[in-house]
Amino acid sequence: MKKVVALFALVFVVMACNLSSKLKRNSNSSSSGSESSNSSGGDAAEKPHPTAAQEAAIANGQPASWDQQGITWTLPPGWKKNSDTINTITFGSGTEAFLIANISTMSPDFPTDISLGAFHQGAKVREKNGEVDELKWLELDGLKGVQFRESKPQMADDIRRLQWMTYRKFGGQVQLVNFILSGSATNFEKHKDELYAILYSTKLVH
Repeated sequence: MKKVVALFALVFVVMACNLSSKLKRNSNSSSSGSESSNSSGGDAAEKPHPTAAQEAAIANGQPASWDQQGITWTLPPGWKKNSDTINTITFGSGTEAFLIANISTMSPDFPTDISLGAFHQGAKVREKNGEVDELKWLELDGLKGVQFRESKPQMADDIRRLQWMTYRKFGGQVQLVNFILSGSATNFEKHKDELYAILYSTKLVH
């Protein structure tokens, strides 16, 4: 599990760093009054509308907090914290389903709106390729982010992910906030209501 967490964290730190230089160039080349086609722009974001099954999944749950980052969730009964650092925290239902939350610190002038739009465009390409079967702008606790769900893998043991990404200012820093809720293809379906309920319960300081 620690190796999986480290891999996810490394992938998104590298992504964020690569985007930083690229997006700064794009931002500087645009006029101050223009808006990039990759930005989130005025696209409306949905707010969570949990189903009855999703509400029931955490009805008797317990609060879970990431104190260093000012983020909390409500977890279903039986979920426990697996690891906790300043940049990554993980929770799980045994070995079947997981929540991995990761924070990456960006430069103060990082073009967050353009970057968020780029993440959305990347997920849209994956959707066209059949790799993603749900994509939307989702607002959690007042923050607009990109939410997407990977399509069901062909192999039952392959990992399927529900992901939400946004940017915020916290503790004097610009941060990329990334939540991954996952399980094997079989376990994802089994815990799907729990995974959505956890995501929708998110509270974060910004």
